Amino acid sequence: MATYSLLGILFITAFVAGLIDSIAGGGGLITIPVLLGCGLPPTEALGTNKLQSSFGSGSAMLHFVRAGVVHLRDCRTGILCTTVGAAVGVWAVQRIDPNLLRHLIPWLLVVIAAYTLFTPRLGFEDRAPHFPAGPFYLLVGLSIGFYDGFFGPGTGSFWVVALMLGLGYNMTKATGYTKVMNFTSNIVSLVLFLAAGQVRFREGLVMGAGQFLGARVGSKLVIRRGTGFIRPIFIVMVLAVTARLLYLNYR
Repeated sequence: MATYSLLGILFITAFVAGLIDSIAGGGGLITIPVLLGCGLPPTEALGTNKLQSSFGSGSAMLHFVRAGVVHLRDCRTGILCTTVGAAVGVWAVQRIDPNLLRHLIPWLLVVIAAYTLFTPRLGFEDRAPHFPAGPFYLLVGLSIGFYDGFFGPGTGSFWVVALMLGLGYNMTKATGYTKVMNFTSNIVSLVLFLAAGQVRFREGLVMGAGQFLGARVGSKLVIRRGTGFIRPIFIVMVLAVTARLLYLNYR
């Protein structure tokens, strides 16, 4: 049973994670180690993390929708495909060894960071889309949704870059639409963790409150400050996720 002081630490941790995650992704780098450090078994740490992160992605999504950055009617195909992909990913991770992805993903994230760093105008304005929205979401929603259900780290980064390159969104808009897809895959994964009894409600709900508030602050900053503010934080968080995965893989 968590003490009140520990719950306070979890709330503050989740607030910071929600703030960072709503801007550039990577909040799980903060929350999952803390949950493991509290003594939760790995599966319960992941399940509880999905509960609290759903509050953060939901809060950010709601703010982007209310601000007019995101139009949910444009996301219907993406939400459906992400739901299917995430469900299949969670099913697959119980049957397939994810070691291949563990070793491949860090290098894909390095490519994303390098491409963003050396393409200085990427995401500063909308561009002509390279794909129609339907086929784009069918391909990307299924694949990234599957990845999030199967493995997860770096999902937000993959979505942001895919939306900028595929649909021509600026980085602020891509960040907003990414939160819709993050919320979708979080909810799908959460339902499956709940069904397996692998969620700690007290810790998860306290952290969810912190996530909700942190994501609200972060999404306001994104809308107010724009791509020039998001870009360096995005690159730093991509590199942080990469470093964490490389450490876990090759230590």
